[in-house]
Amino acid sequence: MKTNTKMAAFLALSLTGGAVLAGCGSNSDGGAQAGEGGAKANEPKKDISVSIYDRGTVSPDAGTIENNAWTKWINENGPANVKFVAIPRTKPEEKINVLYASGSAPDLLFEYSPKTRDPLQQQKQFMPLDELIDKYSVDYKKILQENPSLKKAGTKEDGKQYYLGRINRGEPNRGFLIRTDWLKKLNLPMPQTTEELYRVLKAFAEQDPDGNGKKDTYGISLSSNSGHSLRQTFGATSKWVVKDNQLVLDWDRVKAYNAFAKRLFDEGLIDKDFVNDANGAKAKQDFINGKTGIYGFLNSNTTGEKISTVDPLKKNVPTAEVDFLAYPKSPFGAFLPTLQNPVQMTAAISATAKNPEAVMKYVDFLVKDTTAKTLELGVEGTHYKMTDGCPEVLDPAKLKKEVGDLTGDMRMLQSVSGYSKCDVPLVQFKSDPRKEEHQQFRDAFLKTYLNFDRPYPELTISEHMPTPPKDLNTIESNTDKAMGDIWLKAVVSGDKYSVDQALKDAQDAWNKAGGAQVEGWYKKWYETDKDKAFLAKDAIEITQKQYEQYKKVVEGLK
Repeated sequence: MKTNTKMAAFLALSLTGGAVLAGCGSNSDGGAQAGEGGAKANEPKKDISVSIYDRGTVSPDAGTIENNAWTKWINENGPANVKFVAIPRTKPEEKINVLYASGSAPDLLFEYSPKTRDPLQQQKQFMPLDELIDKYSVDYKKILQENPSLKKAGTKEDGKQYYLGRINRGEPNRGFLIRTDWLKKLNLPMPQTTEELYRVLKAFAEQDPDGNGKKDTYGISLSSNSGHSLRQTFGATSKWVVKDNQLVLDWDRVKAYNAFAKRLFDEGLIDKDFVNDANGAKAKQDFINGKTGIYGFLNSNTTGEKISTVDPLKKNVPTAEVDFLAYPKSPFGAFLPTLQNPVQMTAAISATAKNPEAVMKYVDFLVKDTTAKTLELGVEGTHYKMTDGCPEVLDPAKLKKEVGDLTGDMRMLQSVSGYSKCDVPLVQFKSDPRKEEHQQFRDAFLKTYLNFDRPYPELTISEHMPTPPKDLNTIESNTDKAMGDIWLKAVVSGDKYSVDQALKDAQDAWNKAGGAQVEGWYKKWYETDKDKAFLAKDAIEITQKQYEQYKKVVEGLK
């Protein structure tokens, strides 16, 4: 990808000095060329409005999220005059709902959460896209043709496509790091079952694995990501399971997980203050400080996890050794961890859009490789250089400040499905003396968690679960919190409150709130839509193909 000198100079000046937009009439390779998906020479640009998340990360000297060098670049090079509408990233649904209720909705809404999008779609706030794509799209239509699952995931119960989205790499997104030096010291095998996991956690807490003569270590934390991965080990991260080809409410898995958690709590094998560690910061720090034997992480970026977790652990404890722990087999099976959503819906066009064809052409502009790469990498020579056919970032902090913090949410339709040598640590960290180490860590991660003989613990990726009508959704949301509180009470209350009593109380809370109506809705949805919905098997099929490609790329480099 080459960006002309004039454009590079403009962006460099704008991004570093806040310069006023200079005249820049030529289209570079980083922008759409006149013609398909772009503004034709004899066709004036139309006005459209587009939402963008405001994460509060824009540097003051760069402007605002709605008005900066990159929004100007988009308007200079794209097919439409775009007005950006800022949406707070924290609780975006509040502003989004106000905009739609007041008749001020953006023409193109970007929003990750189906819990926010689906109620609007049910209220007919979005337009069907099939005809619009067929008539006005070139680039996005091609992506749909090459990835049928993208249309499948964007189509709702009436058979019409309402959502736009992207293809991602369906990599593992969760897992466990375990202190293998502790296992060796205590003569313990890598745990293969949850009962073996219990024995390991007990030994980590009671047999002084750090050798300091004190009982000051724990097996694992129940907070945040560690707790979620442990829950997922039991397949208890969703209320819904398929039994006898019907979707039913699960009670067995959630009871088994909470009984296991209560056992750990009662025996002092975990930090009992986990309730006050909502974001998991203390759990991570305890692992880094050498005081916890297993840490559950949420990160598909293995090099990032290695640098932020494993490296500081080894700095504190030079003799520490770690490995990935596959989810041990529970009474309900041995599961895959959460996968990144390989087919992610991220946008919709509002029914009130006055120039939907211009919105569609803007979508085409965004999904072009040249546009997406420019918004990701910035200016060649300023933010990156090309080395052996791959981009090499010159200054990560500069790239983040001048590009990523401004353009990250402009790339919500950027598809990244396959692998090339540029995506492999051996090449990404070519000048890093630890490149082999990074590669081995990555390969071990994928090999551990992409075991496709295992089932997925949920019906589908959470973003693809259907959203019930508003009244039933309210019942479900409210009872989720109530039941969560009940189960937590059982875990931390010792003999005063049993898991059996918690189960009875949770079932009573569900039934009294009208849970049967919710169950009926999900059951009917599964009966009628299971063959049309994007389910776990679809995600696994895509991920498996991607992984085979990754292995071929790596093999070709060795």
